[in-house]
Order: sequence, then C-alpha cells, then structure tokens
Amino acid sequence: MISARLLTLVRCPDCRGPLVASGDALVCTSCGHRAARGPGYLDLRPSASFTEQTRYLDEALHGDARHETVSPPLLQAGVRQWMLRRFLKPGPEDVIVDLGCGSGRSVVWNHESGAALVGIDVAPYFASEALAQGDLVLGDLRRLPFADGAFPKGYALDVFEHLSPQALADVLGEIARVTAPGGQIFVYSHVRKNSWLAGGLKGVNALARGLERIGLVDLRQERLRKSDHLNPLADIPDLERAVGQAGFRIARIRYYTPLIGAFVENIAMRMAERAIGLWAARSTTGGTAPPQDLDQRRTEEARLARTAAKRTLAAKGSLYRLLRMVTALMTLDVWIFGRIRTGPFFVLLERNRDATAAAPRGTA
Repeated sequence: MISARLLTLVRCPDCRGPLVASGDALVCTSCGHRAARGPGYLDLRPSASFTEQTRYLDEALHGDARHETVSPPLLQAGVRQWMLRRFLKPGPEDVIVDLGCGSGRSVVWNHESGAALVGIDVAPYFASEALAQGDLVLGDLRRLPFADGAFPKGYALDVFEHLSPQALADVLGEIARVTAPGGQIFVYSHVRKNSWLAGGLKGVNALARGLERIGLVDLRQERLRKSDHLNPLADIPDLERAVGQAGFRIARIRYYTPLIGAFVENIAMRMAERAIGLWAARSTTGGTAPPQDLDQRRTEEARLARTAAKRTLAAKGSLYRLLRMVTALMTLDVWIFGRIRTGPFFVLLERNRDATAAAPRGTA
C-alpha cells in the first residue's frame, strides 16, 4: 500500500528534496527527480546506479517462488523474529523501517504489533500480503529516500554480509541519518571470526553436501543466495568500530550459532522439500518427467514443494504445530550459546543523542 503517512516520510533519493504528487508519480521540487508508483509500492531508486549490486536482483534467485506469499515465521526465520520482538519491542506507537525487506515477510509478521511499518528493498519481489499490509519502497540503502530522523526504530536482517566495507559504511551512515536521536536499530548478521562452535556447523554442512551428491537434498538455491556474501566485518571489535563511526553504540548483543537450526534446515527440511518436490512433480506430470534439463526440473520441483508446503502451513494444522515446536527447540541455540562470542549475532544499536550523522554518498 501507499499510505498518507509514507508520503510524509519520503524524500528525493538524489537530493533529499521534498516530493509532491504529479499525476501517477511523485516529483522532487528541488531537482525534478520523478518517482513512479509501482503496483502497491513507490519506486524511489536513485537516478544513478551503483556498480556493486546484490544477487537478490537476479531473477534466477526467485525461481522457487518463495517470495510470492508469506508463511508463518518458523525455524530459523522464527528464531530471528523472536529475537527481533525481544530486542526491538515493536508497538502501536512506533514507526519502524525494515531495511532490506526482501519479500516484505517481516513487515507482515510484525503487522499485528500495531506499529506503522515501512519496508525498503532494491528489488520488487514483494509478497502480496506485504503489499496489502505495509508501506513498501523500491530503493537503495545507500541512498535512503527518507527524511532525517524519520524513524525511531528499524531493523536489518541478513543485509550487512552482502556489502563491501565501503558500502557498509555508506549504508550505516544513511541508517544513522534517518534514525531519530536515541532511536534503535535491530540487526542480524555475522562477522568472519567464529568460535569453536563453528566446527559443529561445518560438520552439518559437510553432511548436507554429501546428501546432495547422492540426490537426497538440493542446495542450489541456498548457494545462490549466499554467493554474493562479502562479509565486510572481521570480528566484533570491527563491528563496534563501524557502528561507532556512524553514530551508534551497541546497547545489547547476543550470539547465534545455529547447531540445531543448521541440522533442521540444511538436512531435515531440505530432504523433506526434495521428497515433496518429487512427489508434486510426478502428480503434476502423471509420472512423466517434463521436457526440461536437470536444473530446470529441480527448480520446478523446488517451486512445487514450496507451494505445497505454504498451502499446508496456511491451514495451521499438524505440520504447523510440529514446526512451531521445532522452532521453540531451535531457540536453545540462543539460550545455550548466546553469550559465546562467535560469528553470527543479534545486536540492538542505539543512535547517539548528541551525534550528527554524516551524509555519505556512494560512488555510482
């Protein structure tokens, strides 16, 4: 949707000037930049494009159609949602920005909090529920098209690891600019330095690769999703320096080594997804394989598996209840290992009240 509130928050992505309605578009009164209205969202991408771009723009990444509809927050997504609620505490008085919102699923999950939610992402692969329930903006985090201090709260999930060190500095500077003094930003990401716990993850991942070689799981989409990880942060002191230079301090942090989660998602769920995809493909084609190459066929099987799973979860029957229990079990990774400093982390950043954010501009 495009609410009246959103129109008070947005600014020109090129010069930060005010935008006024002109027919079906918004026009900057300062530089003349014209922002189009998409189907349920505003297109506020800057005029100049950046050479550094995320793989999320690639159409192939969305071949399994997972972005089209929103399922309940379960498994590792459920753990992240649980931590977001614990740290950020969204409520009816809040205006919250979802930085790098992807399909907008987190906008949907937090809609019931009563907060006004604004999602922004560089690619328009938005879910239908997100378009209906939240304000969505197509834009670049290095040129956030919002007013200074527009948001008292915000969050960025699985974003920082996709950025180079310079892009991260630019993004953090922009986040600081649009965050109100004393405002809070919740982040889930990781640094390169891991603890001894990472050995367990390596073992799970090695097992998953072995199962893939014999055809029991398909990890192609997961590899594609992680193929542009640049991992700009070396360790937690590096994180502290980066956020400090942007005008934030770390108010709270917990670490996340998903040993249980990795086994559930990388092995158990991938095996179930593969089996469901094969069954759905046979049911659709009457037992005859479609005339596609192997990659196309597996992409179609993954799409069918996702569609079938989402349809089943929407009914909130026995499968949904089972996955809720598994998700609760996966929170043990935080309870047991959350104070052991390692790579993945949940952090609550607080904007310095007496700092003036820089206005960094990336090189197009």
